[in-house]
Amino acid sequence: MQIALAPMQGLVDHILRDVLTEQGGIDWCVTEFVRVTDHLLPTRNYLRLAPELDHGAKTPAGTPMRVQLLGSDPQALAENAAKACELGAPVIDLNFGCPAKTVNNSNGGAILLRDPDVLFKIVEAVRAGMPAHIPLTTKMRLGYDSPDGAMDCARALADGGSAQIVVHARTKTDGYKPPAHWEWVAKVQDVVSVPVFANGDIWTLDDWYRCRAVSGVNHVMLGRGLVSRPDLAKQIASARDGVEYQLKTWQQLQPMLREFWRQVRLSLTSRSAPGRLKQWLVMLTRNYPQAQQLFNQLRKVTECEEIDRFFGFAPGEFSPVDESIELHA
Repeated sequence: MQIALAPMQGLVDHILRDVLTEQGGIDWCVTEFVRVTDHLLPTRNYLRLAPELDHGAKTPAGTPMRVQLLGSDPQALAENAAKACELGAPVIDLNFGCPAKTVNNSNGGAILLRDPDVLFKIVEAVRAGMPAHIPLTTKMRLGYDSPDGAMDCARALADGGSAQIVVHARTKTDGYKPPAHWEWVAKVQDVVSVPVFANGDIWTLDDWYRCRAVSGVNHVMLGRGLVSRPDLAKQIASARDGVEYQLKTWQQLQPMLREFWRQVRLSLTSRSAPGRLKQWLVMLTRNYPQAQQLFNQLRKVTECEEIDRFFGFAPGEFSPVDESIELHA
């Protein structure tokens, strides 16, 4: 059984991948998607979203990282997958699950689930263009507006050469509204021979138990549940291994928050940095009332130096980040 950290665009960047994998329990993680249109991207596009490529394609905690591509042009995706492999990606993942309107309107993400033949052609082309020893995996939703074609889509991905399939158990039109339909994950696993991962609405250990019982699959990908409870993967891994584990308290998470802010300050401009911290605090409020209190305290703070003082950093400890080299806007 494997536990993966989901690729969440605009949220789980290299900084959050670092601090979350440091908590333990995560077997592998995935980058935010690299958007591919009709040409070969320069190296900087990959290193901006996946700086781990310069460090063995692993987070500082040693967790393997996969590079995810999003697009609809089979040849362009194949060429970019080959380039990512050359840069050190140990696994290439293809995104067929993004529900964002801007992505779908440009023929990417979940909209491609309307046509299993297109899925097959994309996966087949990418698989053929990659080194044989590097796995290709895929992530899908149950469909665009109906799960009726989910099995056809899964067959297309597996037949095209996907070695694993992650199923976010909602359609595109479902968005992130509960519940996730884990029973459909079981139907997908029934029609493909490759491993299937269940994804969606796993917020607690009890959710994981129920998901495993309903979906019938052992592998799981954690998204918002892990971001809002940073050691959820460790809790699940401990239960899997029969080891007792006590969830960390808010106080015990303080070194992680401080490290997150330190890395944000090194990577983002002073204009962008406070928003990144507040974004995560909002998600942490689901499990920690203290996160709401801290968010309220910092809601109107726009000066990084004030947050620096809160986390105990000395004045002038961080040099200004040039907007032209900021990793994430």
